[in-house]
Amino acid sequence: MKSFNFLLDIERENKPRENGLTMVLDKGLGLENAESLMKISGEYVDFLKFGWGTSIVHDRDIIKDKVEMYKSFDIVPYTGGTLFEIAYKNNKLDDFFKEAHDLGFETIEISDGSINIPHENKLESIELAKNEGFKILSEVGKKDPNLDKQLSLDERIDLMQSELDAGSSLVIVEAREGGKDIGIFDASGKAKDDEIDYIVGNFDKDKILWEAPNKDQQVFFILKLGNSVNLGNVSTDDITSLETLRRGLRGDTLGKL
Repeated sequence: MKSFNFLLDIERENKPRENGLTMVLDKGLGLENAESLMKISGEYVDFLKFGWGTSIVHDRDIIKDKVEMYKSFDIVPYTGGTLFEIAYKNNKLDDFFKEAHDLGFETIEISDGSINIPHENKLESIELAKNEGFKILSEVGKKDPNLDKQLSLDERIDLMQSELDAGSSLVIVEAREGGKDIGIFDASGKAKDDEIDYIVGNFDKDKILWEAPNKDQQVFFILKLGNSVNLGNVSTDDITSLETLRRGLRGDTLGKL
């Protein structure tokens, strides 16, 4: 039982949730620190991404133990998209899939944010990964702001829909871990309201995971789309903060949900 539970007005769906998903970015936490954090905040985490290529530079047994630990808290751990891109670039997708399986990953991210992958090849990779038994999260957008700005809104939506049709469970809207000058955020990190309206009006919002690493961005989405909006790239330091925003327990959303 939670302390001061009688003051809680806004309930949240228990896991496994269909929406209101929170994806947290693990940049390289130690096993004990990660487990301690999950003991206090794990019920608020749905997906845990091993960021970009961090898995390569850490001990294999520790990665395997962390995957198992996250699963014990009903959290879906998965490999970051950059890891897939490295495997694709080096023609080692089969080895990548085998290692992911061996480490206990059941979900992977497929992206083309850092390298150029013909979209038909990306779709084939989604289908291949699905046939290998993985759940897929795919990401649309480029990490280079100059390249990302070349995508029109209609092109972005077409890419999102085609990846969903190919087998992705959720489509991630790129914002990087900085959340500035990428996708639906301007150079100051402010969300582009009209563009988000257009995307939501032309795509199933329950199938979108919005990368929103900064508090102001999280507040924006919660107030605009409700506390059941799917949010990602949340810092391990901000898990509790985001949950209090979702429940109207912080001034930014208090009395506004």
